[in-house]
Amino acid sequence: MTQTMTGYLRNDGRKGIRNVVVIAYLVECAHHVAREISFAYRDKDVHVIGFPGCYPNGYALRMMESLCTHQNVGAALLLSLGCEGFNRTGLAATIAKSGRPVETLVIQQNGGTAKTIAAGIEWVGQALEQIDGVTRTEIEPSELVVGTICGGSDATSGITANPAMGRAFDLLIADGGAGIFEETGELIGCEGYMADRAATPELAAEIEACMDKTVRYYATMGHASISPGNSEGGLTTIEEKSLGAYAKSGASDIAGLIKPGDRPPTGGLYLLDVIPDGEPRFGFPNINDNAEIAELIACGSHVVLFSTGRGSVVGSAIAPVIKVCANPETYRNLADDMDVDSGRILEGRATLDEVGQEVYDLIKNVSNGAQTKSEALGHREFILTYKSFEPIGPSCLPMAS
Repeated sequence: MTQTMTGYLRNDGRKGIRNVVVIAYLVECAHHVAREISFAYRDKDVHVIGFPGCYPNGYALRMMESLCTHQNVGAALLLSLGCEGFNRTGLAATIAKSGRPVETLVIQQNGGTAKTIAAGIEWVGQALEQIDGVTRTEIEPSELVVGTICGGSDATSGITANPAMGRAFDLLIADGGAGIFEETGELIGCEGYMADRAATPELAAEIEACMDKTVRYYATMGHASISPGNSEGGLTTIEEKSLGAYAKSGASDIAGLIKPGDRPPTGGLYLLDVIPDGEPRFGFPNINDNAEIAELIACGSHVVLFSTGRGSVVGSAIAPVIKVCANPETYRNLADDMDVDSGRILEGRATLDEVGQEVYDLIKNVSNGAQTKSEALGHREFILTYKSFEPIGPSCLPMAS
């Protein structure tokens, strides 16, 4: 029997699986005020996101526009100190155009910390009442967008959790949904495999160029995307880690190459390029896993699959995170934080296909309102830094027309 999923219908026709009020600080100086407002609604879907920098950045603006108008978001409160470089007027206009309630509070114009907190608490309360009436509607699997990431990886990640999530992706894509895999810094050496799976020769060339850029970027940084913790967990080289990370993509053809803030135009499998364009200017491409999760969400992911061997406990604002644990010992130690025990594959208690089906079924259950472990524990991590990207070209999305 096919499960019926229901969600929240937005003005642009997209459907959310959550109905979140985001409190978005536009500079680190407004972070404390945002956090204090959210504490008043600790038991509600009120999530804090933000950008810490004083200086304007096109990537940060695009990310915040995408996140504040994400289909899981019902309303947005913007918090400004007043003298930062963020385009708060433009962001508010984008949110208002999407039909969502939005308010901007400027601390320097609103009487300071205490008065702004009081005003924010009042507005969020009103917004929660307002969005409670958003139309509910059925969601088909073909309308889902799912992202995937791995973090705290060990030698078991590429054997159990990552390929199991790849099987779940294949099931999702067969049902018409969209899957997004990324971590191009952890796919070095797999460019030929990905090019062979590209929908067109032109897309294959774009993927190879993306990976060439990735290699140059990390060479400039002087450090590949492998950590001491990965090595302690049994991973020996970036190539070995890359093969494990590649397994997350499953076996479907690659339909497109996108960048942060781009949304898949159709169902299918998409590679997310997270490496900035141009000369390296802002340090490492992503300073932790939550920066990559934010980019997956900005591309429209309803849910994010997160594989981990060593054990990562983070969740995220806006979109639920499903933890797929690769290592059976880690699962037994961190069962309260993990959603799926894919380490059963190592112990002969399940097959890849069985765990892949379990992950896909959980995607649908979570999309229908079931809480993930990280949601139940209150994990709402978020981080956003400086980057720079050029727009993608038509050869990156050959299936769009």
